[in-house]
Amino acid sequence: MTKVGIFFGTDTGNTRRIAKDISTALGSTIAAKPVNVRNATVSDMLMYDVLILGTPTYGEGVLPGLSTGNATESWEEFLPTLAGQDFSGKKVAIYGLGNQKSYPNEFVDAMFYLYEQFEQCNATLIGAWATDGYEFKASKAVVNEQFIGLVLDQENQKDLTPDRLNAWLTMLAKVWDD
Repeated sequence: MTKVGIFFGTDTGNTRRIAKDISTALGSTIAAKPVNVRNATVSDMLMYDVLILGTPTYGEGVLPGLSTGNATESWEEFLPTLAGQDFSGKKVAIYGLGNQKSYPNEFVDAMFYLYEQFEQCNATLIGAWATDGYEFKASKAVVNEQFIGLVLDQENQKDLTPDRLNAWLTMLAKVWDD
């Protein structure tokens, strides 16, 4: 089976914890050790046929990075390094953390910026997720009436995370094996 690269951006650690949960669920024969994107290069990502990327959404719909008060660089600084890169033949799945009650008008918007950039790099985006079970008003991460990846709300629906994560990973395994 294909080795899966897991990359995440975080400052508080919630997205990192989910990355570790994904890695544990998939096992070391399938998934590489998760890497914080601040420590990654484009070449690191290109080593894998399948990528799982994680991001929180900060404040009113932005990526984590120095301008949001992060202590270190994150997706905000990494995404520009992807300009002109070719991810043809790579499958990319995105998961995002957000707070649907505090930020219902920009719920998990940061996921869209990863989606948009990797789409421009010719990656095949996989892992769309139903919007059922979430209460929000607007999200850039909804495309064709589905989230562009797995959405987790660790503030309001943490108890649903294990089942959502397992269902999503099962779905992804069927897609990346094709």
